[in-house]
Amino acid sequence: MEKLSMAASLFFAVAVAAAAVGSEAAVVEHTFVVHEMNVTHLCNTTKIYVVNGQIPGPTVDVKEGDTVVVQVIKKLPHGLTIHWQGVRQMRSCWADGAGFVTECPIPPGSQHTYRFNVTGQVGTLWWHAHVTCLRSTINGAFIIRPRDGKYPFPTPAKDVPIIIGEWWELDLVELDRRMMDGNFDDNPLSATINGKLGDLSNCSGMVEESFVLDVKRGESYLLRVINTALFSEYYFKVAGHTFTVVGADGNYLTPYKTDMVTVAPGEAIDVLMVADAPPAHYHMIALANQPPEPDPQIPVFTSRGLVRYAGAAENNNGLPVPMPIMPNQHNTMPSFYFHANLTGLAHPERHRVPMHVDERLFVTLGLGSICRGRNTTCERGRSPETIVVATMNNVSFAHPNTTALLERYYDGTSKGVYTEDFPVRPPRPYNYTNRELIPPGPLEKALEPTFKATKLKRFKYNTSVEIIFQSTTLLQSDSNPMHLHGYDVFLLAQGLGNFNPKRDVKKFNYHNPQFRNTVQVPRGGWAAVRFVTDNPGMWYLHCHFEFHIIMGMATAFIVEDGPTPETSLPPPPPEFKRCGANGLSQP
Repeated sequence: MEKLSMAASLFFAVAVAAAAVGSEAAVVEHTFVVHEMNVTHLCNTTKIYVVNGQIPGPTVDVKEGDTVVVQVIKKLPHGLTIHWQGVRQMRSCWADGAGFVTECPIPPGSQHTYRFNVTGQVGTLWWHAHVTCLRSTINGAFIIRPRDGKYPFPTPAKDVPIIIGEWWELDLVELDRRMMDGNFDDNPLSATINGKLGDLSNCSGMVEESFVLDVKRGESYLLRVINTALFSEYYFKVAGHTFTVVGADGNYLTPYKTDMVTVAPGEAIDVLMVADAPPAHYHMIALANQPPEPDPQIPVFTSRGLVRYAGAAENNNGLPVPMPIMPNQHNTMPSFYFHANLTGLAHPERHRVPMHVDERLFVTLGLGSICRGRNTTCERGRSPETIVVATMNNVSFAHPNTTALLERYYDGTSKGVYTEDFPVRPPRPYNYTNRELIPPGPLEKALEPTFKATKLKRFKYNTSVEIIFQSTTLLQSDSNPMHLHGYDVFLLAQGLGNFNPKRDVKKFNYHNPQFRNTVQVPRGGWAAVRFVTDNPGMWYLHCHFEFHIIMGMATAFIVEDGPTPETSLPPPPPEFKRCGANGLSQP
């Protein structure tokens, strides 16, 4: 299969397959040079942060069972880690790349090597920077192909990453600083498709470049749709064409036909598109969806690309290029129906839903506030006396910034760094989806006070865990794409309103649920997941909206070692660099 041709790079990623003969597993090596680069869009030149001169960055393309080795050469003045989104990291938690969770950031002018295996996964994942907002431009596709080359669907003529992102004119480090100070008024200027703003964006008569997908009539294309955006879920359509969804988050799905894909931040959706329209040009659109008022409003973000058939006239024979009909920006129901209609491709011998549950968590996702400064009392309701924070069960996660949680756990030096009392339910029940809680008022103010703390949850090895994620309407009604590092989880059901165990457990799909690393908890709704703690280590759980991460919608799960060396976390590998006194990894 061909790869997508990205922008010319200053440095080239080196992919070396060592000792790969036939179907034998290989060692695939890459070099990532992380550096600054000036890019001009919308009449302004902006300093951005990239890998190997590319936006998006280089694609990591491997086969199931391969070992991946990535050397990161860092030429930025800021700390940074690289996270391999969705890679299970079985017994290799040290290589997960979660900043201040599994490692301290790589210091300026230093190098770091990540080494891990990709056994038991096939499909589309991705990688990205995991410190501050740099993931907006430091990201790329991570493709795991079946070792035997066979798919449970017709083999496409070509596969193409479709990476949906955002273009920020504001320096991303400054954006992070502002959000850390409680300022969430900044917005990107445009959506992007594979780094291109598209011809709907222009300045002083200069039209931005669009991403172009060249196709041949009658051939099928595997589009690997990835949402790397900081702020928004996206609708994606191609005029005159339909999709068959065949995978998500590195796992196969039961084929599902649709004319639109909905992809939340963190998700990767695989779709087949057959070029079966009359040879011509057709627009593709990526449109951000946002909750309606009274939620805080942000502008419309759109990027437009082009599907261009071989043999079609350069000017499309003078005819208008068809545009897909998109949902209203504020209509979030297509997202709910899209996600609810997906089911996993059943593999009973590999993926069995645990029917027995050892531990149950009910986790509310919402906003709250803390008083500014050292004040213990303050006016609530988006008052200037408060800082709005995000919470899970009314705890706003205090991210460490001088040490790594995994290192402290492994060394037995966690005292004063974190506690293991993350609450398994909210402190008090209420009507979680009451829309009167969105604007400040008496009901909302009584629920708003919260606090910052680094509270984790510990599980014994081989524990069957069920989590009900409940989105709330405290100060906002956003959906919440919840991502758990180191695990895929069975998504048993989703619903709108408050979860009702007497009614909603009957909806659980035990036969062929989706197997996901990122679960889109619907706006004003809930999602039920189960998994077995078979991967020891320290695993970060967080919402994939960047503002929710910075605001504290996160925690981490400790999974204890099992009874054997094969079920235990090994010591740090030789390439692992421990934290230094300055909160960065040691050179």
